[in-house]
Formats: sequence, C-alpha cells, structure tokens
Amino acid sequence: MKAEVLIVGGGLVGSFTALYLARRGVKGVVVDREHPGRHASGVNAGGLRKLNRHPAEIPLTVEAAAIWARISELVDDDCDVKLAGQARVAENAVDLETLEARAALVRDLGYDHERMIGRDELYAKIPALAPHCVGALWCDGDGYARPYHATTAVRRKAESLGVEYVAGVRVDALEREGDTWVAATSAGDMRAPVVVNAAGAWGARLAAVIGDRIPLEPRAPALMVTERLPHFIDPVVGAASRKLSFKQMQNGTVVIGGAHLARLDIDKFRTEIDYTNMAESARTVTTLFPQLANARVVRFWAGIEGFTPDQVPVIGPAIHTPGVFHAFGFSAHGFQLSPIVGRIVSELILDGRASLPIEPFRADRFQPDEQTMFAAS
Repeated sequence: MKAEVLIVGGGLVGSFTALYLARRGVKGVVVDREHPGRHASGVNAGGLRKLNRHPAEIPLTVEAAAIWARISELVDDDCDVKLAGQARVAENAVDLETLEARAALVRDLGYDHERMIGRDELYAKIPALAPHCVGALWCDGDGYARPYHATTAVRRKAESLGVEYVAGVRVDALEREGDTWVAATSAGDMRAPVVVNAAGAWGARLAAVIGDRIPLEPRAPALMVTERLPHFIDPVVGAASRKLSFKQMQNGTVVIGGAHLARLDIDKFRTEIDYTNMAESARTVTTLFPQLANARVVRFWAGIEGFTPDQVPVIGPAIHTPGVFHAFGFSAHGFQLSPIVGRIVSELILDGRASLPIEPFRADRFQPDEQTMFAAS
C-alpha cells in the first residue's frame, strides 16, 4: 500500500492530523493496531481545559479552545461539547495563595483567561458545593465533550475527505528507502514519504525504531461514573490540593477523575482498577459534594496513556531522520489539545513550519546535551 502520509495511531491526534491534511488535499492513511480511540482518546474524561496548563501549552490550548467552540464547523458534529466554565476550588488560605500565584503567573505571560473569584461568586456558580470553600481559580469557556463521540466524528469527517483507516494493523518496523519510508506491518508493507507517530502510549517504542530515544512511561488513569442524577451542576470542578476532576454530563451521570491510576500490563493492553485509589477519589467527592454520599457508582475504567518526564507532549520532527513527525506523550491532558496539534503537524508537513510556538515540545529536549527542559507549573 502507498500513501502520501502514513499516520500511525487512529486516536484524536492522528485523526485530526489526517483531517487537516485532507482539507489541504493530502489524503493520508491511518493505521491503528486496534481500533481508533481504543485507548486514551476514546476513554478519557473529555475535559476541555485552558485552566492550569503548563505555560508552554498555553498558546496551544487557547487556540484549541477556539476550535472546540466551533467544532461543528470542522467535523459536522457538536461532539456534545458543553462550555460552562471550570473552577479550581480553594478550601483554605493556603489553597488561595497557591491559586493566586497561578493567576499571577498567567497574567505575567500576557493571558487573562484564569482569574480568581471570591466565595460569593463561587457559590453563585456552584451552589451545590460544600460550604467550607473560600474561593477558586476560574476559567470561562472551559468544559467538556464526549470522547468517543468526538473521536468518531473526527474519523468520519476525515474519511469523507478521502482518508483511509486501516484497523487492527501493527507497525513492526520502519526503514528508509531513498525518499520513502517503508513500514513493515502485520498487513504487509506500507510506503509513504512522510510518517506521523501518533501512537500514544506506544509512541516511544515507534520512535526507538528510527533511533529516537524519548523517555515515556505508560500509565492508566482511572475514572468512575455514577448513575444518572438530577441536574445539580454545570461547571467542571477541580481542587487546589486534592486530586479531582468532576463534571455532570448531559445525561445526568457524573464523571469523576483526578489522576488516580489503575494497575497496568502494557504488553497485554490490560488495566486493573485499584479500588483503594477509587475509594480515595470517592472521599474527595463526598467532601466537596456531600449530597453524593449515597450515589451509586455504576462503572470504573482506565485508558492507557503515555507520560513524559516533564508532563509535556512531544510535538515536532524526529531527532535523527527526515520525514517523520512525532505527536505523543500528552500525559493525560491531550483531549483539548488534539485539534491544534493535528493542525500543527499538518503545517510542519506541508509548510515546513508551525503557526504556533512548539520549541518546548522538541523530541530532543530529553537528550543530555539539550537545555530546553521547561519546569512544570
């Protein structure tokens, strides 16, 4: 099989890359070892967040937010996007100081999307919150979408523009023949002058095939969802000093996350819920929303994601070889960024440059002789 661009990984980053390429007349082939969205893209919490991003990600997340706000124009589907804002709640004076410092940092960088709100405004926005909270860091325009619906919508739109998806195919090797990459796969050889590595938790393995040594740790962030409950909240809620991501979906269920991990066997693609972690998550929820003490949890699950040492993704050209572009390592916060990353990768391929700053995401920043590491916020 021949392709203009071969994209390895059919999640949101790979699919948005294929979509943006197709919009400019380049029809890629997307290969996925299982099915598109099987891991991180289709099973995450669906958060659309500018709030509390790493400083290097802020230009990208601001642009991505504008895309999600008009997502129907891009993929002919609203992806169940709901943008009711997001609060990172302070429960005491120490939390307030932490959040105020964060707000000041964002202002100093020239952005105003994160602002402090006092207790009265917090409870006007989230009256169901437990009464002990003292304020919050707030971001208008944040919210969520439904990951599986979004992944499906992007894939279908890409397919309508001529992108071909090949599911259940594993890439075993990449070799350069002149100006062409030859991918040895479980379905035979595939040839393309350009390859995009959007392989998620397996991105570092594919990078290593071409000699790029990029540290990546596969992990399995866990989530739980409650039964359907009467509507009681619109914004997304996090906490300054607790692990929490909390949102009530359109159907009344409450999706609860917060960086708790499941046990993972990466070679078998298997996750196992750690119920001790889930119990801690439930205690956090009932502390902040006591009325949920008797709500039933109906499902637990975990996706598989790749985490870089600095929790910032790898986006850009390969270190050692031409014609390969990396886009992985989103460290459990890539859902919001996926459309802008897809656009950026398409720009690198077609224009030779990106329209937004991507220096902090260089693949070689982990090399001993590189000094481009960025401190986490």
